[in-house]
Amino acid sequence: MDYLPIFVDLKDRSCLVVGGGDIAARKAGLLRRAQATVTLVSPDVSATTQALIDSGEVKWLNTVFSSELLEGNTLVIAATDNEDVNRDVYHQAKANNILINVADCPELCDFILPSILDRSPIVVAVSSGGKSPILARQLRARLETLIPASYGRLAEMVGQYRDVVKGKLPKLSMRRRFWESILQGDVADHVLSGRDDLGQQALQAALDAVHVDELQTGEVYLVGAGPGDPELLTFKALRLMQQADIVFYDRLVSKEVLALVRREAEQVYVGKQRAWHKVRQEEINQLLLTQAQQGKRVLRLKGGDPFIFGRGGEEIETLAAENIPFQVVPGVTAASGCASYAGIPLTHRDYSQSCTFVTGQLKQGELDLNWSALVQPRQTIVVYMGLAGLPVLSQQLQQHGLAAETPAALIQQGTTEHQKVWVSTIADLPALAEREQPVAPTLVIIGQVVRLHNTLSWF
Repeated sequence: MDYLPIFVDLKDRSCLVVGGGDIAARKAGLLRRAQATVTLVSPDVSATTQALIDSGEVKWLNTVFSSELLEGNTLVIAATDNEDVNRDVYHQAKANNILINVADCPELCDFILPSILDRSPIVVAVSSGGKSPILARQLRARLETLIPASYGRLAEMVGQYRDVVKGKLPKLSMRRRFWESILQGDVADHVLSGRDDLGQQALQAALDAVHVDELQTGEVYLVGAGPGDPELLTFKALRLMQQADIVFYDRLVSKEVLALVRREAEQVYVGKQRAWHKVRQEEINQLLLTQAQQGKRVLRLKGGDPFIFGRGGEEIETLAAENIPFQVVPGVTAASGCASYAGIPLTHRDYSQSCTFVTGQLKQGELDLNWSALVQPRQTIVVYMGLAGLPVLSQQLQQHGLAAETPAALIQQGTTEHQKVWVSTIADLPALAEREQPVAPTLVIIGQVVRLHNTLSWF
């Protein structure tokens, strides 16, 4: 992020615009919308600028720029068609520690003016960091269709009730839950449909009916984060991620997915990997329980799908035993996501009529799998957590009848920018892994469908 987006209160504060053309007029008009006191400096002005001056919206100084004019101003905008003048304004403003924006010149800007969607008091700012103002305007145009003007009226109504709600619900967490329910329910629907009176009645009724005890009940969200690409998250997963008070996440959750969690939520890493567990499973179960009993909305964010080799069932068993409310949100499991991004269909009418998921974790140096079932013809085998056990996996499958030349693939960090795919045979797979040294998470796919990778690879 090159710029920090902030909203500045400019009401009745002095701002200087240097320039007299249409661009200067637009900048001055924008400052006036923020209720700033605007002075425009230029010996010549366009018809548009003259109309703004005649309206009394801005004060005009019919002169050239000089450093003395900077005194008392909160910020300055240079918008002339003379590059030398703009640079002079920039250097003088910097020397006086005044924030400066030079129109269409990002390298001479302390701040930039975004493309604005105004639904006051709701204001959405879109910026490209000066790289492509046209793209920012196009994005704003899309948002125009998604955010109707009625959102402004809804925000005004909420503002009128803030103090009342604060008086009835003393804790911030209670108020947040109350407002989330209001803004996702009938009140918002009424106002957005133009029925403001019904919306206000529904809001008052909800406030009269609310009980503090109801807002103190904790809940756990067991959410599948998918294999890494944040665009594979479900809508429900994203919604729950945005309303959690605390999140417990494991090492398979990508940083891009974690960035979508509500910013104010406490984040606790409880990752596990082979031969090293930061937090034991029993401790994780207890942490979820304890935080929910404190009335928090607890997000348990797990890579892939929580019910496919994710130990999600164990975690909610503890919650169910203590009557803690919970929700389970499935995620795209690694087998599906990584295979798709590698161009390897798990089933195909010409190659495979079944697919089996197994875990490749070693127990005392051995894999406890039903080898006879795994070597059935026209079948795809997907092995989770199988890197350490590759030699055993390869040996046992061949000993039980799987042909040595059976295609096999390793998919490292699938669906992410770090994805790598290696294709070999089941006999040569251990040597390939020894040579290439793939890092976790790496998925193993075995079967004739792997042949399609070279043809169907797209990512």
